[in-house]
Amino acid sequence: MARGIRLVRRYPVVALTLAIGLVGIVLALAGAGWLVAWIFSVYALAVAAWQAVGMVRDILRGHWGLDILAVTAIVATVVVGEYVAALIVVLMLTGGEALEDYASRRAKRELDALLTRAPQHAHRVVDDHFVDVPVDEVEPGDVLLVRPSEIVPVDGELRSAEASVDESSITGESVPVEKHTGDGLLSGSVNGLAAIEITATARAADSQYQQIVALVAEAAASKAPVVRLADRYAVPFTVFSLLLAGFAWWISGDPVRFAEVLVLATPCPLLIAAPVAFIGGMSRAARNGVIVKGGGVLEQLARARTAVFDKTGTLTHGSPELVAVRPEAGFDADELLGLVASAEQYSSHVLAESMIDAARERGIRLREAAAASEAATNGVVARIDGREVVVGKFAFVAEHAPEARRTGIAPGELAVYVAVDGAYAGALLARDRLRGNAAATLARLDELGVHHTMMLTGDAQATADHIAEELGIERVRAECLPADKVAEVAGIADRPVIMVGDGVNDAPVLAAADVGIAMGARGATAASESASAVILVDDVSRTAKAVEIGRDTVRIALQSIWIGIAVSIALMLVATFGVIPATVGALLQEVVDLITILAALRAIGGRRDARAPDVGDRASAREEASSDARG
Repeated sequence: MARGIRLVRRYPVVALTLAIGLVGIVLALAGAGWLVAWIFSVYALAVAAWQAVGMVRDILRGHWGLDILAVTAIVATVVVGEYVAALIVVLMLTGGEALEDYASRRAKRELDALLTRAPQHAHRVVDDHFVDVPVDEVEPGDVLLVRPSEIVPVDGELRSAEASVDESSITGESVPVEKHTGDGLLSGSVNGLAAIEITATARAADSQYQQIVALVAEAAASKAPVVRLADRYAVPFTVFSLLLAGFAWWISGDPVRFAEVLVLATPCPLLIAAPVAFIGGMSRAARNGVIVKGGGVLEQLARARTAVFDKTGTLTHGSPELVAVRPEAGFDADELLGLVASAEQYSSHVLAESMIDAARERGIRLREAAAASEAATNGVVARIDGREVVVGKFAFVAEHAPEARRTGIAPGELAVYVAVDGAYAGALLARDRLRGNAAATLARLDELGVHHTMMLTGDAQATADHIAEELGIERVRAECLPADKVAEVAGIADRPVIMVGDGVNDAPVLAAADVGIAMGARGATAASESASAVILVDDVSRTAKAVEIGRDTVRIALQSIWIGIAVSIALMLVATFGVIPATVGALLQEVVDLITILAALRAIGGRRDARAPDVGDRASAREEASSDARG
């Protein structure tokens, strides 16, 4: 009962139309058929007038819609006395909007789920008790309790010994993830069966889940170009339908034939199919860990011909491993690594964490610096134990130690140079590991029609060439600044172009590409805001999944449009010869609407989409991705 009341409130005109139909049946059984004709006709004309007002407003704004067909069909059926058909056309018109609304709600289920599950409150630990506070009041450093099966309210670190969390709504990973003390927890993930304590590391507005919610809201408000393309079909379809109905009247000499043809001129394939398909496609993408910011992005993905990738953090893990320490005379390996790691504590560069981790693994104690400064993308200068330590690119270190000399490196390796008190102290070698599924991703893109590939990176040419050769990438441009990347993408002839990147330095080129895809799993906010789509999990293979979803969505949208139009035209041609009465035609038209909607709903996907796609390298999805590359 309650559900029925909600449906009546949501679709009042549909409910009123059905109620008038029931009243008409009762009156007809009571022998008041003349009254039924008047009630149906007056109501139908009132609805037609109401629709006509909106139609005229649209026309004055330069938008020719399909309402003219429905309005003309209602008036025509009333004029020729087919008042039952008139009421059915009214039901089609109002019911079509209700069906579209229902289908849209069904299609964007995953998008809505993300929006409605946004955490609202948090249990903050105050002294020996817990206080419920709005999630917006949580500050970094607050200790929070997360009860069993509750949503983690903000990004944080686990204080408890261990936890099992469900990150499926964030990453698409269906298997619960085991966490241990100090591990990061994403807001929006669901706690397991045991209560845990976490330390907040970000405010709500800066947490992963809230950023995803903002992206979803932007995506849900979009309209795809193919939807506008469907709108443009309105004029020729309307003209064709009116001409065919007029022709039927002319050859038969019976105005009823005009109404019989026109009631079958269903606008729903154009009005409903494309929006439902694209909302379904965006929902399917969200289920697979990709937030697409608009239906137009799906259409561009479907037509993409070139894919451009950043290297560090995208095709590689972005967390280079130390492979060798080459000290100069006067230093030993542990001493040199200790100085480098101590200085790198004050650097935001991707290599800094690698050096710090390597030192800690060797049990080397890190020292605090009396002063430190970083030259972005070049290196860091720190005063440690009274000595000036310079770490970074060769040219940067050579400015402080003129006798510095380059060390030999193997393909794929990069060198970090060190000077101490103006003297060259040696070099450390690191290697960034290629993602295990990078090659499979490129192969899948080729299968999907994205035949051209390019890599843009700030790394050295030798390193870039080595990675490109391993992956079979056609073109490489190394040692790029952000402006160089934008220029390279702008010069690509085979378009549309997809650009995949993860760092702040990729934000300009992501905005400049036809489709910018940000690897946003680690909160690369600037990149995510500039991109057309955001991959929520640290998994480059979702790029190919996004293209696949785009192609499927556009195919299904166009198929649904043409299926509906083809069936409508076939029925209209049959009705031209008087085979289909107006009332039967109006009922058949409802069937066409239903077929169209069901066809469009295929874009949601189903069992053919695994909850967690085969990413080839599960471990890579849990490792840190980097933002920039120094060398």
